[in-house]
Parts: sequence; structure tokens; C-alpha cells
Amino acid sequence: MRMRKKKNGPARMQACADYLLDSGQMEQACEGKELRIEIGCGKGTFLLESAEREPDVFFVGIERVFGAALLAAEKLREAQTPNACVMLGDVMSLSENFPAHRVSRIYLNFSDPWPKARHAKRRLTYRTFLAEYKKLLAPDGAILFKTDNVQLFEFSLQEFEESGFLLRNRTDDLHASKWEADNIHTEYEDNFSAKGFSIHRVEAYLD
Repeated sequence: MRMRKKKNGPARMQACADYLLDSGQMEQACEGKELRIEIGCGKGTFLLESAEREPDVFFVGIERVFGAALLAAEKLREAQTPNACVMLGDVMSLSENFPAHRVSRIYLNFSDPWPKARHAKRRLTYRTFLAEYKKLLAPDGAILFKTDNVQLFEFSLQEFEESGFLLRNRTDDLHASKWEADNIHTEYEDNFSAKGFSIHRVEAYLD
């Protein structure tokens, strides 16, 4: 569903300028901290809670939808979160905006499944995207992936393995697993779970 245009968007963006960074500001903002990114941060619920839980880590939410990025930035500003920001952009510009081998974790939470076979190359776990993530990940880096979509999950497992990632801590029912204690729910996650969908989750590490 398309997000409605936000009233007074430019002015609201300006008010959140401290939480909306570009690539030139990234290294200064991180100040040598561990760097983690969430691709498709939506309204920023996961981003904010992650930052609050781990104050010594710097979190960046990547969001291509203006309205969602605005809401995420406003959420960070309201909470006065010093270790998180939002970057308006998409996955294709990651290598331009982040230094190589600097990111310790990449979060892919409930990415668009693009269910039609002809759209497989658009899935964020397709091998060409995984190759881009490899450029960013630190030697011990990992992609943390979760979804409610069984077909996307099975597709992603195969793509991870064929791209040279080692899979760890997989579950097909996250909310009933030992990893649920540390799991941060997203808006989509609660919505899908309430409808009876199981949440699938895996960690993909560089080999």
C-alpha cells in the first residue's frame, strides 16, 4: 500500500536534520563505533529499540520511501536517540554511502517477497544484492534475516548458501524459539503473527 504524502514534509524533514545523514556525514556520526544497518527501516520501530538496547553501537536505517523515512527520523528525534539515524535511499546506493568492510550487521526485516518468479532479481536476498552486502560487511559480519513468507525464506537460504554464506541459528518459528527473548518486533511482524503466520529467521555469516 502506498504511503500518503506527509503534510509539511520538507519542514518536518528539516526539523529532523540531525537524524537524517548523508554519506559524507556517516563516519563522523559513527565516531569509530560498531556500525549496523537496517535495510528498509519503515517507521523506525526496530531501529529505535535496537539503538536503545545497544548504546555503544551506531545504527543506520535505510529507507527509500520519503514518508516512512520521515516518521522514523521523527521517532528518533522524539526519543533523543544519539546512536541512530536514517538515510533516505535504496539498496543500490549502499556501496556509495558506506565504507567497505565496516558494517558488522545488516538487518533485513520483512522485505518485499516479490512472489512472482520473474521478479526474483528484485528480492533483497538475491545474489546480486548479497554481493553488494559482502562489500560492506566486516570480516565477522552477518546478515540477520526474518520474514513471514515461506517461499521467500527458502529462496533466501539457497541464495545465501550459493553466495558463500554460512547459515546459523535458523528457526521456522521465531516466536516459539530461544531467540525470541532478544527479538525486537517490527510493526509488520506483529501484524503477520496476529494473523497466524510463523516468523522465519536465520543468520548468514561471511565464510
